[in-house]
Order: sequence, then structure tokens, then C-alpha cells
Amino acid sequence: MSSTPVQMARPQRVDLLNCADEPIHIPGSIQPHGALVFLDAGGRAEGWSANIDLVLEEVPRLGAPFDALGFPDSVNDLVRECLDNIENGEAPALFGAIDLRSAEYDCVVHAHKGRVIVEFEARDVSTDEVALFAIKAHNSIDRLRRQKTTDGLLEAAVRQVRDFTGFDRVMAYRFRSDDSGDVVAEARRDDLVPYLGQRYPAGDIPAQARRLYTLNTLRMIADMTYHAVPLLGAPDAAPLDLSFGVLRSVSPIHVEYLQNIGVAASMSVSIVINGRLWGLLACHHSTPKRVPYSVRLAADVLAQVLASTVQSIESREDARLVERAAKVRTSLVESLLLEEDPLEALIEHGDALLESANAQALVVTQFGRVVCRGIEQEAGEAIVAALPEQAHDLVQYECHKEWPIQVQADLGKWAGMLGLPFDLPSGGWCLLLRSEQVEHVRWGGRPDKSEQTGPLGARLTPRGSFDAWQETVRGRAHPWEEGILTHARMLLGELVRVSNARRAQTETMRAQLLAMLGHDLRDPLNSINMAGMVLEKTSNSDNKGTLGRRIQSSSNRMQRMIGQVLDMSRIERGLDLGLGTERVDLAALVEDMVEEARLAYPTIVYDLHTVGPAFVMADGGRLGQVISNLLSNARHHGEPNQPILIRLALASGRAVLDVSNAGAPIPADTEASLFNPFKRSSMNNPRNRTGMGLGLYIAQQIVREHDGEIAYRHEDGRVVFSVRLPLASEQPALPPQA
Repeated sequence: MSSTPVQMARPQRVDLLNCADEPIHIPGSIQPHGALVFLDAGGRAEGWSANIDLVLEEVPRLGAPFDALGFPDSVNDLVRECLDNIENGEAPALFGAIDLRSAEYDCVVHAHKGRVIVEFEARDVSTDEVALFAIKAHNSIDRLRRQKTTDGLLEAAVRQVRDFTGFDRVMAYRFRSDDSGDVVAEARRDDLVPYLGQRYPAGDIPAQARRLYTLNTLRMIADMTYHAVPLLGAPDAAPLDLSFGVLRSVSPIHVEYLQNIGVAASMSVSIVINGRLWGLLACHHSTPKRVPYSVRLAADVLAQVLASTVQSIESREDARLVERAAKVRTSLVESLLLEEDPLEALIEHGDALLESANAQALVVTQFGRVVCRGIEQEAGEAIVAALPEQAHDLVQYECHKEWPIQVQADLGKWAGMLGLPFDLPSGGWCLLLRSEQVEHVRWGGRPDKSEQTGPLGARLTPRGSFDAWQETVRGRAHPWEEGILTHARMLLGELVRVSNARRAQTETMRAQLLAMLGHDLRDPLNSINMAGMVLEKTSNSDNKGTLGRRIQSSSNRMQRMIGQVLDMSRIERGLDLGLGTERVDLAALVEDMVEEARLAYPTIVYDLHTVGPAFVMADGGRLGQVISNLLSNARHHGEPNQPILIRLALASGRAVLDVSNAGAPIPADTEASLFNPFKRSSMNNPRNRTGMGLGLYIAQQIVREHDGEIAYRHEDGRVVFSVRLPLASEQPALPPQA
């Protein structure tokens, strides 16, 4: 190690553009009201502050053991104890009062990142006076414990801290979820402008400063006009991390910030709850001021008591919320298990749901039905239409700009939403809504950055005026509290479980129904059909023959419907349709199906043109089902007295079958659901009153299982459905064209 120390690296000059990246934990300097020595993990000197002569008779030597540096015995004892307690490079602070060179100092020793830091902070009050301060602080802590509310705690805290520290102004900040902070309590000199009720933007405390406030809950600046004292160390020494230092020099931006509002000295005490910076006690003075370390410790203990008490108060409130929410969930689940319609159960418990979530409106929807409470029906439907298609957890909005853009214009006063997607297959949602909270914010000065000339020259500088600056905030709801979010997740879990149980029950009932359709009804229908055939063939009168044909027609139609329902059930359960493939001449099959249609519907013109033979590997019965469906579809939806065209051609190794009817293009919204089951357009067709909208759905599955494609297009005034199937590997030669 070199025997000649040099000034350690200092951070680059900063302004508001780069202050968020400023390494404030390694400033390379300290405040001048004390001196500092730092040692390695073996207790040897690694460096010191340039003003070390304040406390030591001789300048230390790099690498010298701590007990050879001229420290008093009491300091050596603190260092020795610190070294003995280092774990993973860390040891908590030890403190003692000492006399050095005819002056009183507070000596603080701690270890951080493998280094032992020894700080000597000058004290300008006697030990006896410090003892009086400590008694005051103890009494303050006792008064604080008697408070029952958070507001009362903070009010008492600022009064007590000002009383035993003597600062001109003591404020309590409470931070919001966006890290902005409000002054919620204040004790001050009567002639000072009040800051109570003002809000300060999150940018006033950059992320790295927030981290230090959380790690090191005490920080003091004794004199804003101070000149920083550099640290000296070996040329290759790593920067000294002063995250837990008491003399750490602070950012010039922060100093300038406080100078702009006439603060000459400051102290801050962090209120940390569950590892998060919940609040801050900020102390300001109009002249330089030192607060003895032991008194600052008393303020820190007070803040810890405050944090513990706040946590207890909030825990009690959360417990009440949990108990109330649990009652709502239990009652709702009981109703859901008994009620046929889930929406009715949700609406029945609507008031309790709104109260448990501190919401003002409720929207529930399922199977396209939308029920609203506390919100206009039109607005509720617009919100439902903008819900995400896939969501498996809570959907949370707190302001207008977070909503989908297509619905923002329809929101009106509604800004917050908590969406519970309890049954996505049926479009089941429960939506809790909060109205916007129009807020008139009193900012502590205009919260934006501005280019102006400050003490450090023309640059982006902290704002110079802290007069209250008014702003009206709209389109934002009160944020969803963590306890309410927890309750909502538990409620969502219960709703999903009930929905799954309902679906399982429905599936069981459907399976039973399908079994009945497939077994209990088909045999009687076959008997009825046979009876109709006998009646038709043995009848001696036209009336009885007609009656027999009607019986056959009706029973055949019912059998087709049963077959379609059974096919749909297999498809929905992920099963194939049980194809048995062989070489099939598609041309011959199409001719047979068209001839059958001509016999059944002699008044309809079927214009057939095929190029064949066209062999495919297929299940002939299932392909016949597809062709029959397409012919039936054209017959029911085509314009009357217009021919149905059937064209079979070969192209690029595929057989292409087109079935078309005269008609207008299918509307885009209908086209999107052409191959869905139970289509409204099919089920409401007056020319096919018994249709269930299953034909195209099943046809598509059959074609897909043949590795083919089925598609719709509109061409030359005709609706065309086209089926493309791969040809079998060996095709016979086509006859020569005439």
C-alpha cells in the first residue's frame, strides 16, 4: 500500500437532469463539523478526512493498526468491539462521548462492506445538557404511545420532536403510492409560512435518496453553507460507502433545494414500515444548528415507536376489513350455490360488495347479459365491451388513461375499476367501480423542472419558490388499497371455484342428456320411421300414404338433429369423429348426393359440373354429410327460383368442390361466426326453423380431420362455400378432352 494518501474520487457535477443517477452514498467527502477515519477488516488505516488534525495530534499512516493511530482508549475499545462483531462485512453502530483536543465529540463506529468507519462529530452542548434532552425525548415517546389514531400520532410526533430538538419547523410527510408526499402534520414558529397540506412530487426524493432514507433512518445537515471536506486514501482505494455515515456530505442539489426556502440546517428521521419508506419527520432551522447524536437517536427511537404504532393501527383496520370481507364472501358463495342465475346472486349482494370494496358502482355480466347498479346501463355496457378477452387475474384501473382508449370517452365520472373475471368461457365478470376523486392539490411550488440561474450557475436547478401552487386533478380515482385487493383476489378465487363446480355439474347433466339422445330416443325413432314406411307402402288411400311420408320425414329430421348434437359433443370434448378412411371417388359421391337432393326437392335446379374421377382418402359417409350440409345450406339461404351451382375441379394436387347460391354478401359480423355452433342467424332463419346452426360447425371439423380446408367467399353475386381436399397419391389418368 502506498504511504502517501491522495484525494478520493468525487462524483461528477450534477443538476436535475442527472441527479437521479447521482451516487450520493459515495460522495468522497464529509461535512466539516467532524472528522473521519476508515479501516480495513483487519483494523488497519485505509484513509481519513483531510481535517483529521481536528481530533488527532499526528496524521495517520496508511496501513497502520488502529491502536497506533493515537485514538483514546475508549475509541480503541469501540473499534475493537466493532471488529469482533463483524458478520458478512457489517456491524451495527457503537457510540460514545469523548474529549479530544479540548473539545467534546460524539464518536460513532460501524462496519459496512468490510470496512470499519470511525466518525468524530463535534458537539456544541455539554454532556449534562444532552442528558436533559434525553429526558425530554423519553417523556415524548411515552406521550406518543398513548395516541390511538395515525393523525393523532403524527400531530403528537411533530410537536414532541420540535420540543426536544428546538427546530424552527418540524413536519410529518406521509408518502402516497406514487411516492409523492403530503405534509400531514406540522409544528412551527408562528412567523413561518405554513406548509401543512402541501404536496411534494416524487421527484423531490430520487430513488437512491429514498433507498438511503430507508437504510439509514437519521440524517443531519448542520450548516447549508458548509464546504465539504474531501476524503484521502490510497490511489487505488475503492470509494468509501457512507450509506450509514453520520457525517456524509449530501448532494449539492439537495442543499440548493433547501437553501431556496431559507433552510440553514435540517434533520430528517425516516418512518419505515415493512421495509418501505412510509413517511418522514423533516426538521428545518433558519440558522446553522447541531443536534447531539444521542438526541437524534432519541428522535429515531420515537420514529420507530411511531412506525410500530401506525402498523398496529393499520393492522387493526385491515383485520376489520378482512372480517367484513369474509362475511360478504361466505354469504355470497352460499347464495351462488343455491341461486340458478349467478348474476342474480351477485346483484342481491351488491350493496355488501360495494361497501367491502369502498366502491360506488357494480356491473356484472355473463352470457351477454349486463346488469348495472349505481351506473347507467349504456355506460356499463360500454365498459363491458372494452374488457380484455383473456384475463385470469384482477384487472385494475385507477385513472382514465389506464383504460382501453375505445372506452375512455364513455367513462364519464368513472375512473377506477377492479375487474374479477370469474368465468371467461361465458363472459362472466364482476366489476367494482370507483368515481373520479376531483382533487385540488396544493403543491409546494410548481412541481415541474425549469431552466433558471441558481447558486451553481445557469442550469436546470431546483425551483426557487415554494409558495403553494394550485392544481385540479381529474380523471383519477382513489387508489385501490392493498387490503381491498387481497379481499378481491380471495373473492375471485371463490367465484371461480363456484363457476367450475357449476360447469362440472352442467357437463354431467349434458352427458346424461346426450346418452339419452343417443340411446333412448334413436330406437323409438327408428321404430316410428319403419312404421311410416309400412303405412306408406300398405296404404290404399292417398291420405294415409301422405301421412306415412310425413312420419318418415319428421323422424329423419329428428335423427339428423340428434346426430348433429352428438357430433358437436365429441368435438367439444376434444375427440375426433371416428373416421374410417378408404379410397373414395369424390366425383361419384358428389353426383350421388346431388341426385338424392333432386329427388327430394324436384322444384330446385341443381347445376352440376364435375371433373372426374377424383380419388381422395376419406370416410365416404362423413364426406357425404359435408356435401349434404352444403346443399342444404344453399337451399335454405339462397334466393328463391335461382339455381344451386356445384363445381368439382382438380388444382395443385387437391380436389376443389364449390357449392354456391345466389345471394348478397354475408355481413362481416356474421361471417366471423359462420363456423360457430348455435349461430343466431341459423337458429332464427324462417326458411329453416328447425336448424340449430351446427351444420357448418360439424362440416368444418370433418374437413379438417381429412387434412382439408373449408372457406366462404362472395363472387359474382353468389355465396360460395369451397372445400379443398388432398388427392390420393395415385390418380387414374383423365380421359382426353373432346
